Amino acid sequence: MGHTPFGYRIENGKAVIDEAAASQVRNLYKNYLRGLSLTNAAKEAGLALLHAGAKRMMLNRHYLGDDFYPAIIDPASFDAVSAELTKRSTKLGRNDRCIAPIIKRPPTAFRLGDITENYENPVRQAEYLYSLIESEVK
Repeated sequence: MGHTPFGYRIENGKAVIDEAAASQVRNLYKNYLRGLSLTNAAKEAGLALLHAGAKRMMLNRHYLGDDFYPAIIDPASFDAVSAELTKRSTKLGRNDRCIAPIIKRPPTAFRLGDITENYENPVRQAEYLYSLIESEVK
């Protein structure tokens, strides 16, 4: 199954809520929705997380509950955080970035010159072989 998300523990092969940790998770969501930054929302919740870790935690769908994990976060809070993340990143101009156009170029052809030497040292042999590569595109 992999890593058990913060807020849960495994007992007898089943995921159960670790209430102390789950309370921190819930506080993370509340703090962020109150207007704190991701890092400060985590700090206020007692979690030593930086921006990316807090965001990753809040976007973890396991907290909504699934076949294995019981719900820690209600869907309205989860959706509100997702919307707030988008709103803030848009306000900061992070969703307006232009994507560079894809430039179609013909494939570059290469030719390997005749191999006339062999070296016992693999590094020296690699250097030699790389020196024989010739581009056919002029």
